[in-house]
Amino acid sequence: MRTHSPQPPSRSRRAVLGAGAALAGGSLLAACSGDHSGPHKGTDGLDDGKNGMRHDGVPGGYVSPDGPEVIEAEKKRGANGTVRKFKLTAAATDLDLGGRTVRSWAYGDELPGKEIRVTAGDTLRLDLANHLPAHTTVHWHGLVLRNDMDGVPGITQRAVKPGGSFTYEFATPSPGTYWMHPHVGVQIDRGLYAPVIVEDPREPLSYDKEWIVMVDDWVDGVDGSTPDSVLAELHHGRAAASGHGSMDHGEMGGGEPAQPVTSGPPRVLTGARSRLLRGIAGDVDYPYHLINGCTPQDPRTFRAKPGDRIRIRFINAGGETAYRVALGGHSMTVTHTDGHPVEHATTDALLIGMSERYDVLVTAKDGVFPLTALAEGKNRTALALLRTGGGEAPGPDTRAENLDGKLVTANRLKAAESVRQEYRRVERTIDLRLTGSMEKYNWAINGKPYTPSQRYPVTEGERVRLSFNNRSKMFHPMHLHGHTFTLPDGGPRKDTVNVLPGSRVNVDLEADNPGLWMLHCHNIYHSESGMMTILGYRKS
Repeated sequence: MRTHSPQPPSRSRRAVLGAGAALAGGSLLAACSGDHSGPHKGTDGLDDGKNGMRHDGVPGGYVSPDGPEVIEAEKKRGANGTVRKFKLTAAATDLDLGGRTVRSWAYGDELPGKEIRVTAGDTLRLDLANHLPAHTTVHWHGLVLRNDMDGVPGITQRAVKPGGSFTYEFATPSPGTYWMHPHVGVQIDRGLYAPVIVEDPREPLSYDKEWIVMVDDWVDGVDGSTPDSVLAELHHGRAAASGHGSMDHGEMGGGEPAQPVTSGPPRVLTGARSRLLRGIAGDVDYPYHLINGCTPQDPRTFRAKPGDRIRIRFINAGGETAYRVALGGHSMTVTHTDGHPVEHATTDALLIGMSERYDVLVTAKDGVFPLTALAEGKNRTALALLRTGGGEAPGPDTRAENLDGKLVTANRLKAAESVRQEYRRVERTIDLRLTGSMEKYNWAINGKPYTPSQRYPVTEGERVRLSFNNRSKMFHPMHLHGHTFTLPDGGPRKDTVNVLPGSRVNVDLEADNPGLWMLHCHNIYHSESGMMTILGYRKS
């Protein structure tokens, strides 16, 4: 079994040491907009670019990702002058998953990659070196940051070429649990991910240890399979709707030649259904499910003492799987979701959609206990262990007995008073029908697969309502870059919301971060097939 060395109590408050370097040679995106005539809007509010189109096919009249409005918004975040420096290398490598070694891509030969830890108010500077055989970027999931650092190739930056480098630098004003991953093709379904923790300098929680738990579904390098071959199989051999073989989002060097599709065993899953997800649970038959990079055959072990108060930061890094998680023999107190505090709620289990995060507190009992992540509707599990004393470790097929106990989902939580959204009239509503089917694999928003010229216009200062209406038979974890939104009736502040089949979910946001921002399903195979679009801030 693998032992994870827990952090001492003081580490969650300390400054992080990183390796510094001079600004790397990656270039920022050239201006993406011009001042042209107003947009032509369809009935759903989509600017289809028929008016105000620039010569390069991009709608005009929108804030540029590196424009003066973006720079001004960054100044308002009030960085404290402290710069935390990190280096990161993305490269092909062999990964030991615990009894199975696979060839994949990862950050620094580790799975997950080493955590990035800063304190709210710091400026984060990371130098990315791309040693992959493909273009890549880093997206900072959940962080409210300047638009030109968001990591979306062809929209906010040029993709980093093989052998190239890029420096990400931005203020980090909001404490919380976040993570990082690429935004090119289906690279997120390889090993390219790592936790990003922004500590609160006035942390209100009291705890002795901290445990970061990243749950992931795994197919890459297993019997010849790759995420690209899975995508091709889902499309019955046809090209994905994005038309690039990668999520390049358009121009500016985001694309890359399609990766060779390696033959492997069939990976399309049929008959996976979940009552909690109200329908189809997924389309991909992943051979492994991991916690912190390890299979249940060789699980990670977190060590603590009986009575220790442990903060667990759950991150679902999966490409296509929702997880139900529980710690055997323990109840959990939910304190945060997607980095933001909630009114504390006690539960036995959590249902976590792709890219969601939950922070919980547990008081450790004496013994050894399974932390189980059940692949919802897929009947497979991931496993880690909490050990506070003697006893035989549970076997790989062990499931926490409280998985079927009291369950908390985001819609049952309330925002803490410190982050509760004040009442204000909604000034713009954007209707977003989530459409598509497994048979045709034609996932889209409002029946229109993604194109880089799409813009749903908003104006800085507006209260905007996103109205998600799921017309499909699958759930969709919808994620908005660069913002948080609130769920109805005093619900929590989040950046990702699970929209179940046949349901409508309204979320409200403040349009306070100018730029061009991706809005997409965080099922990577859905988004890469067309279920994504762009919220664009109009120039004033």
